[in-house]
Amino acid sequence: MVASSLQAGHVTTVHRHLTSKFHSNEEMGQTVFPLIDENLKKNNYKIGIENNNDDENLQREEFEETPLYAAILTYLSYAILCLFGWLRDFLRQSHIETKRGAVDPNASLAFVPLYQSYESFYTRNMYTRVRDIFNRPIASVPGAQFELTERVSDDYNWTYRYTGKTISAINLGSYNYLGFAEKTGPCATNAINSIKTFGVANCNTRTEIGTQRYHVELEQLLADFLHVESSIAFGMGFATNSLNLPVLASKGDLILSDEMNHVSLILGIRLSGASYQTFAHNDMKDLEKKLRAAIVHGHPRTNRPWKKIIIVVEGIYSMEGSICRLPELIELKKKYKAYLYMDEAHSIGAMGKHGRGIVDYFGADTNDVDILMGTFTKSFASAGGYIAGKKSLIDYIRMNSHANTYASSMPAPVVQQIISSLRLLQGPEGKKRIYQLADNTRYFRQKLVDMGFIVYGNKNSPVVPMLIYMPARVTRFNREMLRRGIAVVTVGFPATKLLDARVRFCISAAHTRQMLDNALISIDEVGTEISLRYSTRHKSRRLREL
Repeated sequence: MVASSLQAGHVTTVHRHLTSKFHSNEEMGQTVFPLIDENLKKNNYKIGIENNNDDENLQREEFEETPLYAAILTYLSYAILCLFGWLRDFLRQSHIETKRGAVDPNASLAFVPLYQSYESFYTRNMYTRVRDIFNRPIASVPGAQFELTERVSDDYNWTYRYTGKTISAINLGSYNYLGFAEKTGPCATNAINSIKTFGVANCNTRTEIGTQRYHVELEQLLADFLHVESSIAFGMGFATNSLNLPVLASKGDLILSDEMNHVSLILGIRLSGASYQTFAHNDMKDLEKKLRAAIVHGHPRTNRPWKKIIIVVEGIYSMEGSICRLPELIELKKKYKAYLYMDEAHSIGAMGKHGRGIVDYFGADTNDVDILMGTFTKSFASAGGYIAGKKSLIDYIRMNSHANTYASSMPAPVVQQIISSLRLLQGPEGKKRIYQLADNTRYFRQKLVDMGFIVYGNKNSPVVPMLIYMPARVTRFNREMLRRGIAVVTVGFPATKLLDARVRFCISAAHTRQMLDNALISIDEVGTEISLRYSTRHKSRRLREL
């Protein structure tokens, strides 16, 4: 109704109160992270990379099955919603129902319906009723604490009016993994100064006269950071996938895609014209079965060998909180002579000892991943995306990609934000942020698990999905959390499967322990009020009992 098997190791509990504001390297060491290095040494804590040879420990994930009673109640909830929706439509057609919430907006205008019949039915009778919990505008930088613009509706969420007030809340929904979304500090200062020199737009594409020296600097700095030969940057992360996969694959090729891949990957695969198959999420046996069949049988119509086979995966899956099984993927791609395309949108900067993503997390060789893709919109708090790898690959993309040929080049402040955060990431401040993110992630995840909530994903993933299931509870949870000063993102059908409605927490290095504790207290309270402790693997306990 609303859009969008092993127990994890226990986190070291280190109580401290850190400010969410970051400053220069000197200030950082004195004010922001005064205890972290000492605590790391004292507790022998190692951010989820305890032993690079222990792949099972690095890949420890949990996906608890939906309890039967929760599944039954969820199906029943949707059935009741549909029943009342059909009743209201009948009353509307009989001119008994007059409320705008049950009116198809296209009907009165004599337009052909823009959506299919059920989509229109779902939108006006279900989604519109809870639209207030989505698309909330913000009035500040998306830091650990931010301001939401207050809005109210007088016509059942069809339209909104703004009161002029703001709501201060702890931000558990933004992808600000390393805390670089700031309006002060070196990144912000450098971005502002770049406008004075280069302006805010280049008014052309990279292939004409839109390439500035900072574009070249960014791509070289990124290649050095990732330990690859070359890289190319684009102005939009979504387009980096959707417009570059068609450059790499075409008719006669086969793409094997994880079933949980992002829609940008799915769109790129479809636009490429290549044949494609999906394999079960992170199921290496299913992937190998399909690889073997592709090699043995070739194209299903001609039985001729595929020109090439490309395996497409993500580093961190943004809705599941799981990570790809990179060591096994590398082994399979070498065994069957396939290519590996890995989307590191959520993992670059957020995973690995040096923040270089999943390759760094597993201690793998970057040369074993043929196409490294990532975005600057999360850990780097900017905009755009990149592809990195062999120089020959990047040169080919640079000449043939529509995302490079036809798109306006990246503006100076956007690029400077990335360059500044990249440089900081490679220094002492970056290390502290990486450690803080890992510490926050392990702490927050483990507390949720210990309280009896069903939490999906890898124990080291800063994307933390908590299952809610029933549509009414999704809405109630979102509103109750905001009432307590915690802003969260809830996601459900049709953005997820019918039974997989959830809240997706995104943890940041900018979150202090006090912020996380306040959020956990609120989750504990709301989870008790509306009965969200579904887990049968872990004992249900209140936060005060832990």
